[in-house]
Amino acid sequence: MFYLTRMLGKPVVDATGETIGTIHDVAITTREVFPRVTSLAFLGPDKTPFMLSWRKYVARIDDDQVTLNAPRSELRFSYLQPDEILLARDLLNKQIVDTQGMKVVRVNDLKLSESRNQLRLLGAEVGIRGILRGLHPGLERAANRIAKLFGHELPENLIAWNYMDLLDRDLSQVKLSVTHKRLHELHPADVADVLEQLGPSQRAKVFEHLDNAQAAEAISELEDELQADVIDDLGDQRASDILEEMDPDDAADIIGDLPYDKAETLLRLMGVREARAIRSLLGYREKTAGGIMTPEVTTVTEEMTVGEVIEHLRAGAASNESIYYIYVTDDDGTLTGVISLRDLIVSPADTPVSEIAERELFTVGPDDDQEAVAEMMSKYDLLALPVVDETGHILGMVTVDDALEVMEEESAEDLELATGRRSGLDVTGIWQWVSRNGWLAVWGALFLTAAAIARAYPHLAEPIFLGLLVAAVIMRLAEDVAAHTLSRVIESQTGEARTPVARRLINDGLAGAVLGGAIGVTAFAVLEVWGGTPPLVAALFRASSLPYQAWVGIALGVAALVVTLSGTLLGVAAEARARDGKRSPQMAVTAVLIVIGVVAFFAVLTPVVVDSRVFA
Repeated sequence: MFYLTRMLGKPVVDATGETIGTIHDVAITTREVFPRVTSLAFLGPDKTPFMLSWRKYVARIDDDQVTLNAPRSELRFSYLQPDEILLARDLLNKQIVDTQGMKVVRVNDLKLSESRNQLRLLGAEVGIRGILRGLHPGLERAANRIAKLFGHELPENLIAWNYMDLLDRDLSQVKLSVTHKRLHELHPADVADVLEQLGPSQRAKVFEHLDNAQAAEAISELEDELQADVIDDLGDQRASDILEEMDPDDAADIIGDLPYDKAETLLRLMGVREARAIRSLLGYREKTAGGIMTPEVTTVTEEMTVGEVIEHLRAGAASNESIYYIYVTDDDGTLTGVISLRDLIVSPADTPVSEIAERELFTVGPDDDQEAVAEMMSKYDLLALPVVDETGHILGMVTVDDALEVMEEESAEDLELATGRRSGLDVTGIWQWVSRNGWLAVWGALFLTAAAIARAYPHLAEPIFLGLLVAAVIMRLAEDVAAHTLSRVIESQTGEARTPVARRLINDGLAGAVLGGAIGVTAFAVLEVWGGTPPLVAALFRASSLPYQAWVGIALGVAALVVTLSGTLLGVAAEARARDGKRSPQMAVTAVLIVIGVVAFFAVLTPVVVDSRVFA
């Protein structure tokens, strides 16, 4: 097996044994399930790029070099073909869509396999092993050894080529064996999961490969706060066409979240019928029956027969969102009854509608609260519920899918209250900003205070800003661990199986060790590049055989491990509080973890400083 990151930079040797360059990239043909490497790109003297046919010139490849079968003078260079892509340039460190897992991931490495002197691409490594291997193979081996000490092994997270869709470059001229057509073959909910992980430019590339109906279904499955952003990013005509394909209630929700000028432009581009339906829904308040209903309702009159109703459905009424119920009205349009689709099918064709209509109706008004509407539908097992005005005229209906969305929203709000993600105040105001950005304000205050002290006492400037660097790392780490901890609390409240505490500690301890190692190495490298040792810091660490940069890295690594494990234990306590109906605010959990991280950091450094006898 070969990995691209290990191949790059290896020598390219001709048949005489002369080194003529180093591997810069390899090209694959995209028309196969497991594509073969077709070309070798290498850098010759003076960093001049060259490309050779792999099949024609490569004799063998091993861990040390690529050996060619011809001397340098007999080589004939080639060019990248339309159906070829370069692995390092076009795939490595790029985002791809995992169409099996329905998620967007980043390619950290690429795995290849040799067979009969052919090198074939097996897939993309998107896990931690690829990251560590890209930094240095020794880091991957060390992390794997640490994992084995805990009875685990770092998994290789590989996505096979036939489950990959590329997003980061224009592939209009590349005929992939598995192209974006895989995306529009997915269920709309799965496409929505992918879209939610992409930026605006990448979402636009996906929409280029979806027709209006597919795009409308995918947008309907997006989170509410993202739907308007997606429509706003599209061209006016395309956005208007997609909204026409959507159910009027869904389209009205999106139009209502757009800026006024954009909304009016899209409505003017729509058909008269669709625009009128959407405008009628925009007049109702949010979180009411009118705000979630659809005006597309199938109605018939008392005088019609079963046969006439069926013909009416065939003529076009069947295109309405739901025909599980057909509503009966009198000559004035007042709702008088309802027919189920089952009763319609089993009744003789000449049966009058008035004989099979159910007269006991459940109805709601347009201003009724949406949660009460959803509860009524759940209580009476209704697939749809008619919305009528004060005179009894039918305005629309709330369908079961809309009711389910309402119940999910209300359940999510209850969980946010239980876990402290949402305060009892209006979270859309100042408190929401503070809860999301409070640590940014704290960090700003610390920075300004440190700058003032450094200005007054210049000899303390370097130690102060070293402290700020450490504080920034610990604060950021604590905030991320707190967010992860409370997300587990939400999962526990939704009925998901809870992992035993011992196993959590092992898994999180492993993750914390790897993270701490990465933070420690990075901190050491940053301080080394910074250069020099402040006099006060040198005095503190003068008795140590290790440089202060190493001690700071070790202390930060230990702090990361301790904060991670502490977050696990705090999460267990927060779950118990949530079961008792008590909240665990994220700000409070973050503050506790910051204190723990600072204590752990100084617990490592204090013995070193004390041994140095600076204060003796």
